[in-house]
Amino acid sequence: MRGVVFDGKQARVVDDLEVRDPGPGEVLVAIAAAGLCHSDLSVIDGTIPFPPPVVLGHEGAGVVEAIGSGVTHVAPGDHVSLSTLANCGACADCDRGRPTMCRKAIGMPGQPFSRGGGPIFQFASNSAFAERTVVKAVQAVKIPRDIPLTSAALIGCGVLTGVGAVLNRAKVDRGETVVVIGTGGIGLNVLQGARIAGATTIVAVDANPAKEAVARRFGATHFIDASAAADASAAVREILPTGADHAFECVGNVKLIRQAVDLLDRHGQAVLLGVPGFTEEASFQVSSMYLDKTIMGCRYGSSRPQRDIALYAELYRQGKLLLDELVTEVYPVEDFAKAVDDAHHGRVARGVLTF
Repeated sequence: MRGVVFDGKQARVVDDLEVRDPGPGEVLVAIAAAGLCHSDLSVIDGTIPFPPPVVLGHEGAGVVEAIGSGVTHVAPGDHVSLSTLANCGACADCDRGRPTMCRKAIGMPGQPFSRGGGPIFQFASNSAFAERTVVKAVQAVKIPRDIPLTSAALIGCGVLTGVGAVLNRAKVDRGETVVVIGTGGIGLNVLQGARIAGATTIVAVDANPAKEAVARRFGATHFIDASAAADASAAVREILPTGADHAFECVGNVKLIRQAVDLLDRHGQAVLLGVPGFTEEASFQVSSMYLDKTIMGCRYGSSRPQRDIALYAELYRQGKLLLDELVTEVYPVEDFAKAVDDAHHGRVARGVLTF
């Protein structure tokens, strides 16, 4: 079968992958569509260290082909959106409703794939850039059949991360103010999460002026072109003189992390969603934090996927959550290199690979 394999030097499409059958508590899914996320690119450029060879992809949707013993919530033929959380469901964190913190879901990649007789790792417990993948049952969330799978694929990472950061982690409330730094796939979902939450002033900041229209479509009430503004922070302060209740950094740049912290009002929260290099450090003025300000990390939108994916699917059906609009371009998997180039140059909000 086809898939995208990174061998430690380059990522390329192969056609001789194999995947094992599902075991107890597992599901075999035929992938229909998978979003190309910057986390996949970060494996290729080394920002996210991961052992090769590995089948990339972690934002997918498809149709259940087979189930292992003990799986009851999905059946062959069901449409599913996949999460990356292979959480155990039994530890203290899972029991408290914090599956993103499950230690059995982090740092222990499996090898359900093989090629030429050698094992291949699975990225993010998912590997959606393959015609078929095996995931834990908890990762497969049944969705209505009327949601296009090219759109449903994006729920499993970009939407869970961005919208979840707003609703689950920051808990943005009605009437509050929000600054979103970076309006790529994650930033756009933060914008629509803030809109759904009822924020009244939502300021998007991006160095690409071409992104203004889509940022406003997703919820921005103001847009600042950081490439044209002499001082982007000063431009934000013209809109929010006392600062923002919430600032989300969605780029992964330590200077922008500092900017997010500096833009906070009293009792404000800076939420870090972008991923800098693992050895990079950010700084902030300590004295400013005594005004009840908070710097918050956020893993995967602090999501509970079985609950949240179903919620976001329903919000989409009600016209409140935008999914189709996130899909800028659809590529056959054979055009992976073009999809990567478009993503690198900011030509797409989200590119989606299809099988």
